[in-house]
Amino acid sequence: MRRFALVIFDCDGVLVDSELITNRVFAAVLAELGLPLTLEFMFENFVGRSMQHCWEQVGRMLGKEVPPHWQHEFQLRTAAALTAEVQAVPGIEAVLDSLDVPYCVASSGSHEKMTTTLTATGLLPRLRGRIFSAADVARGKPAPDLFLHAAASCGVQPDGCAVIEDSPPGVAAGVAAGMTVYGYCASTPEQRLLEAGAHYTFNNMAKLPALLFGPYTESR
Repeated sequence: MRRFALVIFDCDGVLVDSELITNRVFAAVLAELGLPLTLEFMFENFVGRSMQHCWEQVGRMLGKEVPPHWQHEFQLRTAAALTAEVQAVPGIEAVLDSLDVPYCVASSGSHEKMTTTLTATGLLPRLRGRIFSAADVARGKPAPDLFLHAAASCGVQPDGCAVIEDSPPGVAAGVAAGMTVYGYCASTPEQRLLEAGAHYTFNNMAKLPALLFGPYTESR
């Protein structure tokens, strides 16, 4: 039996089903900038990373810094698309309601983006006051800074934390922080999460409470 003092959820792809929406908008903006990329490339290279990292990578690919107005345009388009389309990950409300230990969210996304998605899905009241962003720390995922910051803010030692992640950079960050990492592989290939160091994997959110607090030792 495991007993955690804190459960730390990633936001995009774990709490809210936003990855496809965001990357579709990002791909459209990049195409207008003269950098056509497939969604497969986007998911492999950008998902789980901070937007600062993504824009820096785009700049290297373009051979020049991306003008700020394009970044602002992306933010506007993304906020509009998420407000209109985003939904909660199926089953996540029941998972949150079942937890009898504290939980929080620690995301590579900005506070503004999380406010948009958590409000649109009705999850914000469950997480208000326990929302942490890569903007709060010096280094984003896969560095451990964000998860360590979330744990310290909640008064919990790293080894008492469970991390729920769906991207390789997020999994690597949780492992580097010394936490137990559960890889949600509904959209990400399980092998990629295992290669990043996930201790357990699962493909159905309804399985998570038993994985967290039951006598399970196997993945999925």
